[in-house]
Amino acid sequence: MSSKNNSQVISKASPHTVKKFELIETYIKSWAQKLMLNTACSGIVFIDCMCNSGVYRSTLDDTIVEGTPVRVAKALLDVAHTYDHKTVEIYFNDNSAEKINELKKRLPDDERNFKIVSTVQDGNQLLKVIGPQLKQNSCKHFFLLYDPYDASIDWDALAPFFKSWGEVLLNHMVFDPARAITQVKRAETKEKYEHTYFEDFENLIPFGSDKSAYEKRVEEIIAKLKGNRQYYVSAFPFFNSQNSLVYNLIHCTSNEAGFSLYKQSAWKVFGGQSSTKHLRTNQDQLVMDFGMPSTGSVSFATDESCYTVRDIAKYLCRTFSGCQDIRLDDLWKVLEKHPIFPSEGFRNEIKAELKNLYGVTQNVERNPISGKREYLFSFR
Repeated sequence: MSSKNNSQVISKASPHTVKKFELIETYIKSWAQKLMLNTACSGIVFIDCMCNSGVYRSTLDDTIVEGTPVRVAKALLDVAHTYDHKTVEIYFNDNSAEKINELKKRLPDDERNFKIVSTVQDGNQLLKVIGPQLKQNSCKHFFLLYDPYDASIDWDALAPFFKSWGEVLLNHMVFDPARAITQVKRAETKEKYEHTYFEDFENLIPFGSDKSAYEKRVEEIIAKLKGNRQYYVSAFPFFNSQNSLVYNLIHCTSNEAGFSLYKQSAWKVFGGQSSTKHLRTNQDQLVMDFGMPSTGSVSFATDESCYTVRDIAKYLCRTFSGCQDIRLDDLWKVLEKHPIFPSEGFRNEIKAELKNLYGVTQNVERNPISGKREYLFSFR
C-alpha cells in the first residue's frame, strides 16, 4: 500500500493483507493455548509496536475488515478467561494518536488477568524500553509483531527479543528496496536502507530488483543476532493480485513447537500451499527431474515461490531415494526441520501424493514391542 493510504486513519487492505491478519490470528490462537498449558509459563505478553487503527476497508468491496490488534485482543481475552490463573498483557502502539483512538473504540475492557496498554510513540522507542525488562520476566513468554510500513528495521530495538524466551514475527517489506534502491537520491532514504540491511548503500545497489538478495541479507542478520543457541526461522511470502512479491512474514523462535505450529498455520491459511500466490502454471505438467530416485525420472513442475503438498511429496522422495521400510514417524521428523514444509496438518494429503503420484508403496507390520500396527514406506 502507498504511504498516502497508510496515512489514513482507516486505510485500505488488499486480499493479501487480509491473509496476513488471518495468519497471525490463526497462529496466536494455537500458540497461546500451548503456552498456557506449559507450567513454566506464568503468562503471555503480546506486543504490536506498529499496530495501525485495528480496522481497514477492503479493496474488494469497501467493507470494514478487522486487523491484527482487534483479532488478537479477542483471541487472547478468550485465553485469559480459560486460564484465569495466568496473565495476558497486550501492548498496542502507533505513532498516530488518531489511529490509537480509533483502535481503543474496538478493544475489550481490561479484566483481572487481562490488560491492554495503548501508547502513541515511535515503535522502536517502545521496544527499547521493554527489551531490557525481558530477563526480569523470564517466566513470561513474549511475542513481538514488528510490522513497519516499509523496509525500515531497527535491529538495535529488536536484538533483545531474539535472545529471549519468546518469538518475533517480522514483516520484511521486500518490495520497497527492490522497487526503489537504484533510484534513491535522498540521504535519509539511503540511511534507512543501510540501517535495515546493515550494509553501506553502495554495496546494496548491486542487489537491484533481486528480492531474494534482500531476503537472504535479512536472514543473515537474524542469524547473527540470535547468537549460538538453537533457533528456527521460517519465512512465508505474500503476493498481491498481480503475483508480485510484496513482503515476507518471518517467524523467529527458539521453540521447535512454535516453529512447527507457524508452518502449519501458514499452509492452512493459504489453502494448502506456501504463499498467497495465484498458481497459473499447469500443476500436472510433467518434467524430467534428475534429482528423483531414478535418474531422469518423470516428476512435476515446482514453483519455488509457492510450494504445494505435491512438492512436499517430491522432497520426501528425494530424501529417501532407494530406501526401504521407512517408518511414518521418520517422514514427519524430516519435515519438522524443513523451513517451509509443515510436519502437521497435511499428513493424509502427503501420503496420498506419495502413493498416487510417485508410486511409493506402503506396508503394514505390527511392532513386536508395542503391539501396535506401523506403516512402512518403500521408495524406488
